[in-house]
Amino acid sequence: APFAGLRPAAGRAAEVLAPPYDVLNSEEARAWAAGRPWCFLHVAKPEIDLSPDADPYGAATYAKGAENLSRMVREGVLRRDEQDCYYVYRVSMGARHQTGLVAGVSVAAYERNDVRRHELTRPKKEDDRVRHMDAVGAQTSPVFLAYKGRRGVDDMLRGLSESAPDTDVTMADGVRHELWVIDGRDVLAALTAEFDDMGVVYIADGHHRSAAAARVAAMRRERGGGNEDNGAAHEYFLAVIFPDHQVRILDYNRVVRDLNGLSADELLRKVGGVCDCRAVSGGFKPGGPGMFGMYLDGRWYALTVARPSPAADPARRLDVSLLAEHVIEPFLGVSDPRTDERIDFVGGLRGLGELEKRVDSGAAAVAFSLYPTAMADLVAVADAGRVMPPKSTWFEPKLADGIVSRVLD
Repeated sequence: APFAGLRPAAGRAAEVLAPPYDVLNSEEARAWAAGRPWCFLHVAKPEIDLSPDADPYGAATYAKGAENLSRMVREGVLRRDEQDCYYVYRVSMGARHQTGLVAGVSVAAYERNDVRRHELTRPKKEDDRVRHMDAVGAQTSPVFLAYKGRRGVDDMLRGLSESAPDTDVTMADGVRHELWVIDGRDVLAALTAEFDDMGVVYIADGHHRSAAAARVAAMRRERGGGNEDNGAAHEYFLAVIFPDHQVRILDYNRVVRDLNGLSADELLRKVGGVCDCRAVSGGFKPGGPGMFGMYLDGRWYALTVARPSPAADPARRLDVSLLAEHVIEPFLGVSDPRTDERIDFVGGLRGLGELEKRVDSGAAAVAFSLYPTAMADLVAVADAGRVMPPKSTWFEPKLADGIVSRVLD
């Protein structure tokens, strides 16, 4: 469904747009927003405006986010469109372009699995988005969805983005963000019909945000805030829907804080018993499925494991599942990566150097590099009703927070 978006006023987008809230930690977000009073990180990660020892999940943090959003509206930095619209959003990273539709997507469709999932969520992160969304009264970071390519829809989006964009910002990372406001009654109806006819779409990135939106909708129903029948705003969540053939997935690597009581030599012996394991010079970036890099005690190792047959459970065939099954769970003792604080995840754009940095600094004891999950694997897992381990995919380029938000009034 279209909606009246809250977005930067004319000429203010460059001051507002920010990286997604979940790709920066609090320290990085504080540095990124320094000297930028209208940066959207003040809304999306409001702990940056509190003392460094403040609880990022405390009530004061979410209240600060609501205060900051209200201030941006009051000062005219953000303005809400006067009528319901769709928005065409193009993200460009070098020669790569993704052009999708910004829309409100039905919570009911999510609940009946027409918006298909492929990952479990981490409770702490899901709770964070529930509290943030409810406190600020808006959905401020879009869920990234993908649809199986339909030439008619692709052509419509291309045609709607041929004019000069309403927003055009190239951020510090070199990624360009363009937005077109679509408000003609006939084209709104045509777009709605096309997307309704798809039957299913797939969550690429944003499982925590979509799950949180469903929980907020349930909470607000209980408070008497309306339901799907009367078109209540909380019955939809903010999303951008891209064609699957334009989506780019990078590797999502792992670091583990300690060796579960093992020495480095003991871990090497155990890993060598289940994988082909050989020392290599320099960083190891896997060149195909079933290959992994391991950085341990200042050295890189190349690991190879046998993959299950194509007829096997599509979730079990994933490299992230194979690494967990053969190494991380049996030897390092991480049985539930959703809740175990000993494991962390590092997006592939940060490179192998980030993995080495984590281990060399003592923040982690071992790191693993993986081959990227394929989009076809994501679809196969979702269609089979299965789920991937958390943080199985890293999508680039990232969408900007603050380019358009949905108000839950």
